[in-house]
Amino acid sequence: MAEVLVLVDHVDGAVRKPTLELLTLARRIGDPVAVALGTGAEATAGVLGEHGAVKVLTSDAPEFADYLVVPKVDALQAAVEAVSPAAVLVVSSAEGKEIAARLALRIGSGIITDATDLEAGEQGPVATQAVFAASYTTKSRVSKGVPVITVKPNSAPVEPAAAAGAVEALTVSFGDSATGTKVVSRTPRESTGRPELTEAAIVVSGGRGVNGAENFPLIEALADSLGAAVGASRAAVDAGWYPHTSQVGQTGKSVSPQLYIASGISGAIQHRAGMQTSKTIVAINKDPEAPIFELVDYGVVGDLFTVVPQLTEEITTRKG
Repeated sequence: MAEVLVLVDHVDGAVRKPTLELLTLARRIGDPVAVALGTGAEATAGVLGEHGAVKVLTSDAPEFADYLVVPKVDALQAAVEAVSPAAVLVVSSAEGKEIAARLALRIGSGIITDATDLEAGEQGPVATQAVFAASYTTKSRVSKGVPVITVKPNSAPVEPAAAAGAVEALTVSFGDSATGTKVVSRTPRESTGRPELTEAAIVVSGGRGVNGAENFPLIEALADSLGAAVGASRAAVDAGWYPHTSQVGQTGKSVSPQLYIASGISGAIQHRAGMQTSKTIVAINKDPEAPIFELVDYGVVGDLFTVVPQLTEEITTRKG
């Protein structure tokens, strides 16, 4: 089978879940070859091999930590030239999409972003996307060059599949532009103990109906009972009730969890664009005519200040 490159998203050797999802998708169209870069790259081989990577190409040059984006593009280009893959898969994060776009431009290939599924086709891999604010679902393929595809987190299950995971050093030559933007300082993100919003299997979001920052602990309590991430609508963020980093929507983050719970969110198109590909959607809103009810799997017409605490208590009781 043809080989498929998968860019590994890891932190000091700890592989993040979306990469393991990419390996599941890569196996549908070829033999996965992982590309692990930076500190701890070789330490990823065990986990990657357990999830289907036949090879792990590694490079731990300091440029990956000291400079932004371009060194990873140089490395991925080197991997493409070494492997001649059937496709290149990258996680659909802000950095991942920039890497993918730069790579596609360099190698003269087409690019598909924010895919939610991937399957083999007679003329190359076929990607499923949600487009026009998630109002339509399309299937498309790249018609020129090596397909470069970014995939949303939670688009595929993590399926272990033992493979060799043989480690090979990747030789990378960095161009002049690789050192154009230097990282001069880092500040650790304050940990909430909750999952990363874009990667979480469950997301609980609050909107205008929460009626103030002082009431968001209701949303957080429900999220914590489910082991979920906390999101917010643009209205809640613009009002200063919750950080912009938690905004879900067209101008915020796009999420695709297994379960999305919208509390006090009317369902404006801007918000729907960021969460409409969720597998199961539940809405809690006291307005029975709220647009959010047009797309939900389950809807609760009621005051969130009554419903959410009861739901939290019931979940906590059942877990206990």
